[in-house]
Amino acid sequence: MQIPDSWPVTPDEAIALQDRLRPLVITENPAPPHFRTIAGLDSAYDDDGNVVAVAVVLDAATLETVDTATAVGTTDFPYVPGLLAFRELPTTLAALEKLSTTPDLIVCDSQGLAHPRRFGLACHLGLMADLPTIGVAKNAWGDYAEPAPERGGTGEITIDGEPVGRALRTRTGVKPVFVSVGHRIDLDTACAQVLALTPEFRQPETTRRADRLCRRLLRELSATETA
Repeated sequence: MQIPDSWPVTPDEAIALQDRLRPLVITENPAPPHFRTIAGLDSAYDDDGNVVAVAVVLDAATLETVDTATAVGTTDFPYVPGLLAFRELPTTLAALEKLSTTPDLIVCDSQGLAHPRRFGLACHLGLMADLPTIGVAKNAWGDYAEPAPERGGTGEITIDGEPVGRALRTRTGVKPVFVSVGHRIDLDTACAQVLALTPEFRQPETTRRADRLCRRLLRELSATETA
């Protein structure tokens, strides 16, 4: 899972790589689709280009945390919507490498196929890690049909008229999350896994725990630099 030496340094290079890798995404389940451990990944960065990343692995049956890893890095890749993977992936992969557990499934706080070039961070990470990966985003990129208000309701996400994911209601009467395939999983299974990870809150437990630790890590890094 090493970042290649030819890692893009400009937006044009990054777009070209997304276009080149997009056909490699697999939208089918592994056989059998048995996910015993599920990792949540999150990253954050400050105005100085410092990046922190967190990987938290949960037991799929109990939702107990079984492994955690963090990494700190830097980036000078520009902030460009649709290309955030090129700011975040190097540090995210470093955190994933530090895990003592290889997760059966990864849930990213980002887009998968529901992306302007159908290749969001969840797709890129899934290909690099060669693991089943889901994108679960807080906001939709494209249009979506409003799901039924009850938990479990879904509505199709489309970009330029093409189905790319689903708006999924994880809590009755609460704004949905936006689920799309990253790699090596189908959309029905992805949505089922997200519902299993949201017994109490809108966001998957994987995302909530990774986000909480990520925010703390960034605060500690900022405090160290200003001390």
